[in-house]
Amino acid sequence: MNILVVNCGSSTLKFQLIDSETEQVKASGNCERIGLDGRIKYNAGSQKTVLETSLPDHAVAISRVFDLLTDAKDGVINSLDEIHAIGHRIVHGGEKFSSSVVITEDIIKEIETCNSLAPLHNPANILGIRACQRAMPKIKHVAVFDTAFHQTMPAKAYLYALPKEYYSKYGVRRYGFHGTSHSFVSKRLAELAGLDYGNSKLIICHIGSGASISAVKNGKSIDTSMGMTPLEGLVMGTRSGDIDPAIIEFICQKENISVNEMSVILNKNSGLLGLSGVSNDFRDLQEAAENGNKDAVNSYDVFVYRIIKYIGAYYMALGGADAIAFTAGIGENSSEVRKSIMDGLAAIGVEIDEEANKKRGEEVLLSTPSSKIPVWSVPTNEELAIARETARLI
Repeated sequence: MNILVVNCGSSTLKFQLIDSETEQVKASGNCERIGLDGRIKYNAGSQKTVLETSLPDHAVAISRVFDLLTDAKDGVINSLDEIHAIGHRIVHGGEKFSSSVVITEDIIKEIETCNSLAPLHNPANILGIRACQRAMPKIKHVAVFDTAFHQTMPAKAYLYALPKEYYSKYGVRRYGFHGTSHSFVSKRLAELAGLDYGNSKLIICHIGSGASISAVKNGKSIDTSMGMTPLEGLVMGTRSGDIDPAIIEFICQKENISVNEMSVILNKNSGLLGLSGVSNDFRDLQEAAENGNKDAVNSYDVFVYRIIKYIGAYYMALGGADAIAFTAGIGENSSEVRKSIMDGLAAIGVEIDEEANKKRGEEVLLSTPSSKIPVWSVPTNEELAIARETARLI
C-alpha cells in the first residue's frame, strides 16, 4: 500500500511516498517558496531534480507533486490510483486529539479551533489537507498530531501556575511537540536496548534546530520540555527556550517595542543565533568556537548545559532511567555535542564509548558496557511514523 505523507507549511510542502509494507521511500521532495516564484526539489531513487516553477498556491504545488510522481520518465507510479491514502502532519491538536484520526469535515473544524495555539502552523496544515482533498477526494486522509503523544502527561506536568481560568477559558497549558519523533524513537530505543516498552523508563533527546526532551515511562510521555508553544525548554537554533517571563516586559519597555515584536525576537532571533551573533547552524557555530570566538563558545556551553539539566530533571522524574536516546540532526550527527552531554552525565553513571561516538547518522550504542545507563543514537523518521499511523487507521 502506497502512503503519501504531506507536511505543509505556510510557504512549503514536504512529501514522501512510502510503501507501507516494505517501508521503502519511493520518492520524496519539497515544494519551496509557495506563493512566490516556486521551486521543487524531487528525489526518486538516484534521480535528483530541482525545478524552478510557478507555485502560486498549495493546490498548484500538490498538483505539481502528483505530476512528478506519475511522470513517464521520473515518476514512480503509473497513476494516482496507486496512492491509497494520504497522511498529514498537524502541529497542534490541543487537548482534543490524543491520537491520529481519519479526517472528516468535523475533524477539520476541530483542528481549526486549535489555530490560536499554533497560528503559524495549523492554518498551513489545513491548506495542505484541503489541497490534497480537492485533488484526491475518493481516498482517506489521516491527521497525525505533533502534540498527541504528550497528551498522557499528568496535570502536575502540564499545568502552569497561573490563574486557573486561563486554562479553562483559553487552554493555556503545556502541550509539548515533536511527539511523532518521540513516539517513534522511544519505541525503537526499547527494541535496541532489549527493554519491554510497556515497563521501561526512557529519556529521548530530539536535538536539532528545534529541540526537545521527553520522559517516557511505560510507553507514555509523562513530561516534555516544550510547552504551550515550541518556544519553551531547551536553547534552540533561533528560539530562546526557558527565560524569566519578566524579561519580556523589561525589554519591551527599554527598546520601545511591542509584545508581538518581542515574540519574533524570542522565536527568530534568539537561541544559538542570538547568543553567538554568528549563526543558528551548529556547524558554523562550532567552526567559530574552534577559531576562538568567545560568544560562540558561550553559546555552545549554554546549549549543552541546558540539555544536561533537563536530562537530570527527567532522570529524577522517572525515578531512574533504563536508556537514553539522541536523535534529530544534531543528536544523530554531532559527536562533539554528544560527548559534552555524556561527560556531563557522569554523575548518574553514564560512560561514553569514544570510538562508537565517532559514528554519525546511524543506530549505534554510544556508551560502554560498564555504563549504568545505555545511551544510543537512534535516527528519527517522522515520515515513516506518519505512514505507519495512516496505514493502521485505514
